[in-house]
Amino acid sequence: MKENIIKHDYEVRKIQRQKLLHQNSLLLWFTGLSGSGKSTIANALEFKLHEAGFKTYALDGDNIRKGINNDLTFAPEDRKENIRRIAEVASLMVDAGLIVLAAFVSPYKKDRENIAQIVGNDNFVEIFVNTSIEECERRDVKGLYKKARAGEIKDFTGVNAPYEAPDSPDIEIITDDLSIEECVLRIYDKITPKLKI
Repeated sequence: MKENIIKHDYEVRKIQRQKLLHQNSLLLWFTGLSGSGKSTIANALEFKLHEAGFKTYALDGDNIRKGINNDLTFAPEDRKENIRRIAEVASLMVDAGLIVLAAFVSPYKKDRENIAQIVGNDNFVEIFVNTSIEECERRDVKGLYKKARAGEIKDFTGVNAPYEAPDSPDIEIITDDLSIEECVLRIYDKITPKLKI
């Protein structure tokens, strides 16, 4: 059946969409432990980009798992599929000319490398939200670490499932001693040159 699937080429291409929107499109991929601040920082950064006139869209782990990926578990094979689907959605949005902010634990290096292949290395910025597990547990508003340590949650990253930290992320933010505003400003300063046509 795959031999019958042929990609259709459209006249309007990514470069034309980017010119129309006056920006280069990009995928900003936030990775880190649960509670590290990925979604909070991505949300604040999106607001700053929006205020500066950039066209953005944010994708978040919990929101995606309530919709397009609600059929997946947290077992390793489903985690891989979760990230693959998100990467494909993000790739479409990048092709549409948007700046996509994706906040996902995405614990496996190989899966993050696959994201870069799907969207293209030039369109991918890996942002490692580096936060100690002690700080993540202190911030744990959902009570997930407590449940995982009590055995109520299986395959929880950092407790009973691994997290493979990036070796050389494009941007690393150590959040233990930085405010949200400081994190956002550091990322904003590094990415804005890439966003301007």
